[in-house]
Amino acid sequence: MLHILFLLLVSSLCVSSATEKNENPFTPNAFLIRYWNKNINNNLPKPQFLLAKASPLSAVETATFAKLAADNTLSTHLSRFCSSARLLCSPNYHLLSKHNGRSNFAVYNNKNFTNYGTSRLGGFNSFKNYSDNQRVNVPLNDFRQYSKISTNHSDDFFSYGSFGNLIEESFHSYAAGATAGDSTFNNYADPAFGSDDLVFTSYSDDAKKRTQSFSSYTENGNGGEQWFAGYGKHGNDATNSFQGYGTSSNPTVTGFSSYGESGVKVNDTFKNYANHGNAPTNTFENYGNGGNGAVERFDTYRVEANGGTDSFENYAKGSNSADVDFTGYDESDNSNSDKFIGYGKGAEKQRFGFSGYRVNSTFAEYAKEGVTFASYKNDSFGGRMVKKWVEEGKFFREWMLKEGVVMAMPDIRDKMPERSFLPRAVLSKIPFTVHDVKRVFNVGPGSRLEKVVMESVSECERAPSEGETKRCVGSIEDMVDFATGVLGHNVVVRTTDNVNGSKGNVMVGSVRGINGGRVTESVSCHQSLFPYLLYYCHSVPKVRVYEADLLEVNSKAKINRGVAICHLDTSAWSPSHGAFLALGSGPGRIEVCHWIFENDMTWTVAD
Repeated sequence: MLHILFLLLVSSLCVSSATEKNENPFTPNAFLIRYWNKNINNNLPKPQFLLAKASPLSAVETATFAKLAADNTLSTHLSRFCSSARLLCSPNYHLLSKHNGRSNFAVYNNKNFTNYGTSRLGGFNSFKNYSDNQRVNVPLNDFRQYSKISTNHSDDFFSYGSFGNLIEESFHSYAAGATAGDSTFNNYADPAFGSDDLVFTSYSDDAKKRTQSFSSYTENGNGGEQWFAGYGKHGNDATNSFQGYGTSSNPTVTGFSSYGESGVKVNDTFKNYANHGNAPTNTFENYGNGGNGAVERFDTYRVEANGGTDSFENYAKGSNSADVDFTGYDESDNSNSDKFIGYGKGAEKQRFGFSGYRVNSTFAEYAKEGVTFASYKNDSFGGRMVKKWVEEGKFFREWMLKEGVVMAMPDIRDKMPERSFLPRAVLSKIPFTVHDVKRVFNVGPGSRLEKVVMESVSECERAPSEGETKRCVGSIEDMVDFATGVLGHNVVVRTTDNVNGSKGNVMVGSVRGINGGRVTESVSCHQSLFPYLLYYCHSVPKVRVYEADLLEVNSKAKINRGVAICHLDTSAWSPSHGAFLALGSGPGRIEVCHWIFENDMTWTVAD
């Protein structure tokens, strides 16, 4: 009997390829291969893009972490767990205090400076690639008393937090009380793949004759909150400028408190502020309040922004001889709500101007003289549906999947941090609740990671839509179970080959309809932001799935192999769905197609 059991065990460990035969049979990847062979009834090549996401843990590590999770002690070994399992966790950062030397930092992240450049006389500090390309861990950096009360000391941050995910960056007392010198931030959190929190406390308060500039501040960002407290407060002859602030960003919350308050001869300029943004929320409190001889200017403010809310309180209130101007304020047809309280009230000898300003705003206690409105658009909506901004090429019609058609390709890049699935043995020991995930991964209250955990769990727990079957999966085995449960065991999974052609035009080459181009059912899986790799999978009935060669428009060379899915029944979709806003029409009247983005996928019955 024991001999038979031994033979059965050996047989179960046998796998089909040379690679599989040479692998330790007890690793998560080896278990996955056996599971795949057992549950998928075809001999088609295994999808390497999906198998590459399997847990990198060894057999010993898997057993160790599974036991720690079962004993509720995994959080005490979090650093090793996150590193070994390739997860998204809050970092441990080092403390560097009283750092005053001349420094040039390259490829720098996750540090805490408590007294950097304070009281410096002259000199120059440069940070290059600061928290750059942090797609694995959450960048967390903190500067306290940076260049405080320095004289003629200059700072340069180049590529700060670029390509970061869930960025948490904080500056306290940045250049407060500084005299002369200049500060430059280039590509600050640009682009930020995940939502980011950026905080400046007492930014250049009481500074004199200092020049500070931000170039590309959170451009192409993806949510988050940015706060400036005491920006340029009580400054004297200082110049502050933002170029490309929040341009083309997803929903963001921005707050400026005491911006330029009581400043003397300050020059504050925003260029390209929140242009093409998506539902930005901006709050300015005491902007230029009590200033003397100040220039406060917005060039092209919120041009073609989509919705959002702006609030200005005590903007240049009680100021003297100020020049305050909005050029191109909200030049769009998109809904927003703006509120000005105390705008220029009590001001003397100054000019306020709005060029290209439109309605849907409220002014309370504003200056009765000296305020001019040019091209004030009354009721620009005209009772029409507000057309939201939708990325070109994100949705298209089925007839466009025809050889020779040139079409826009959206940005299909995966903007999530790089993570791996968990082995089932570990995953099953971590309850899928906000409380337990926060406990295991030491997620701090109010952190960006806490917010994304709450949002992802909420979406997974949401009741399915009419006709929808859904499940969130944290292992490939769970994904296989869901796909085969809906479609049967003869299935195949597909995704677009690469990201070539993104954000440009492509020509459609040869096109193949999956399952002969017949109406079918598929299971689509989309990434969710979470500490471990988590996919939201749902059944999609009444679709057609296509594979298409994508060509470079001029040379007609093949650059990609795209997978597209066309939804034939859109009757249950909302009238405000982005597809209808981009293509026109409405629910049930047209089919809607879209590409499968990088690292997303769709399952169908095999041909």
